[in-house]
Amino acid sequence: MSNRLIHETSPYLLEHAHNPVDWYSWGGAALEKARAEDKPIFLSIGYAACHWCHVMAHESFEDHATAKILNENFVPIKVDREERPDLDSIYMNAVVAMTGQGGWPMSVFLTPAGVPFYGGTYFPNTRRYNMPAFTDVLRAVLDAWQHRRAQIETSGEKILAIIQASELTQGAPLDAHALLTATDLLQRSFDQANGGWGNAPKFPQPMLIEFLIRRYIATRDALVLKRVTQTLDAMAQGGIYDQLGGGFHRYATDAIWLVPHFEKMLYDNAQLARVYLHGWQVTRNDFYRRIAEETLDYIAREMTHARGGFFSSTDADSEGHEGKFFVWTPDEIRVTLGADDAPMFMDAYGATARGNFEGKNILHVARDCAVIAAMCHLAESKVERRLNEARRKLFLAREQRVKPARDEKVLTSWNGLMLAAFAEAARTFDRADYRALAERNADFMLTELRDSQGRLHRSWKEGAARIGGFLEDYANLIEGLLALYQTTFAERWFIAARELADTMLELCADPRGGFFDTSNAAEQLVTRPKDVQDNAVPSGNAMAATVLLTLGAYTGERHYTQAAERALEMIQPVLTQAPLGFAQWLIAFDFAVSPTREIAIVALAEQAEAQKLLQVVFHEYRPHQVVALAPPHQASQIPLLHGRTQHASRATAYVCQHFVCQLPVTEPDALAAQLND
Repeated sequence: MSNRLIHETSPYLLEHAHNPVDWYSWGGAALEKARAEDKPIFLSIGYAACHWCHVMAHESFEDHATAKILNENFVPIKVDREERPDLDSIYMNAVVAMTGQGGWPMSVFLTPAGVPFYGGTYFPNTRRYNMPAFTDVLRAVLDAWQHRRAQIETSGEKILAIIQASELTQGAPLDAHALLTATDLLQRSFDQANGGWGNAPKFPQPMLIEFLIRRYIATRDALVLKRVTQTLDAMAQGGIYDQLGGGFHRYATDAIWLVPHFEKMLYDNAQLARVYLHGWQVTRNDFYRRIAEETLDYIAREMTHARGGFFSSTDADSEGHEGKFFVWTPDEIRVTLGADDAPMFMDAYGATARGNFEGKNILHVARDCAVIAAMCHLAESKVERRLNEARRKLFLAREQRVKPARDEKVLTSWNGLMLAAFAEAARTFDRADYRALAERNADFMLTELRDSQGRLHRSWKEGAARIGGFLEDYANLIEGLLALYQTTFAERWFIAARELADTMLELCADPRGGFFDTSNAAEQLVTRPKDVQDNAVPSGNAMAATVLLTLGAYTGERHYTQAAERALEMIQPVLTQAPLGFAQWLIAFDFAVSPTREIAIVALAEQAEAQKLLQVVFHEYRPHQVVALAPPHQASQIPLLHGRTQHASRATAYVCQHFVCQLPVTEPDALAAQLND
């Protein structure tokens, strides 16, 4: 037996294709059935790597008695939140308004018009955890629908009014003092014992760390840098980081970064790889470089389609058990490493007979190499080599296990974030393999996920692109393409980024300021979402502001900058009240109010003279700069390069601000002096 989901490409939807529930995907057929039969809609939203989504599916959606209630009395619709962030945003806001909290699986009841009137998240199959049984919920909702319809519709309209209210209000001109206030609030809410922000569960906050790195560069405040390094160290040494295979799990279930929720998401690893890269540039701590490269190597090895797209996620479970693929017993370690190396490794990575997770061990850095070396009376370099070899052996042994399921859909938004990480790492670490992978990804995205009119699709799988692109798809892909341009200086990437920006403004700009999450050509929903809060990924609004400011610096065209500044002016009051939820906005705000250097280089990129100038430009992390390069006597479509000529037939650099340039220089030391002035 199968239902309509059998025709979908989303792995999450396909997981439910053989449920006895007669699922629909979101679309005209389901909505028309609800209207024609006057039935409430049961909307279930989740994603492939979601542990509790699997639990609810097994307990309730595979249960024939539960399915009978759903099929006879409701129109059940299943949605992959990663494919439809618009629906997820609208109905998550509704659930939060109704219950004060949200999460996945999301369970929402709608009128045939799509208006939400009741909702929650996970409901168990029997009454427990102080939650009602799912079947009891279904019966209660059905009773209310049949006997208290007017009350339901009134409640739904009130909820709809709440979620339709815009979070953006008219603001004042940008004031750089907001950065000081936000930084102070972040300092005060920092977890001084464990690094990061918040208690259990504890999430990585790469955008917040990135913002603090920028504040350190601007102020050289040692305490700000300490907050950054403490957090980077704690995450990379904890169980949230895969000590054998590289890459970060979604979050820690505790406050100390030890026990993760074992799913791995593309967007987390894209942002974290990039922030560790910046951490290395600021501190030159090679541990950060190692973490950045191991994370990117993991993506290249395990999360990349043969044609260049990056896959979305891997599951927390394998063989029906959360974390089974990643945990170890002492005996398993001894069998793999032998009697000589196993004790040292277990001491270094915290593996004990008692274990730290259901009787087994999540590997984490319990002692660093220097301590182990002193205890064993060995050179630190020798200990490091032995531990690295042990990690390699255990990784190879782990490869023989049953791996967690992988969600192989390619999402434009998340790919844009990872493209930016690979592109920047390619130039920073001089990794030709990263550059090749970034170029292949960009080619793939522009070929397979952009239509003949220049508009983006959201998702691709097995040769099929589907669903119109959202604001975040445009903004994040533009970010990735601009990063790639500054690595390769192939103008095709800049041209594509600018074309996408123009399309984004045409489709998503709100005349009142800011941007809608959906295109003006998209399906009309109960409200047109305009989510401004940064969550696990940057909000589309915040990233749109970021890339438009960058394009303004390259082109000098005020319409890019003005669109970004209008959005920033409207969000500015919130930045000084709740900076934890608006980190990408803070990054964009920092760029907008800081002096920006526009660097134009006239040279052949591969020439030694040009490379020396580029080494100066990119050696340090300078977040408030854009860089363009073109050969002499070649027409460029980048306004920053217009009118630039070589001096004395040598590679020549111009350092400008608002297109007003200092004297051209040809020597690396002279360029460094201008940049450091």
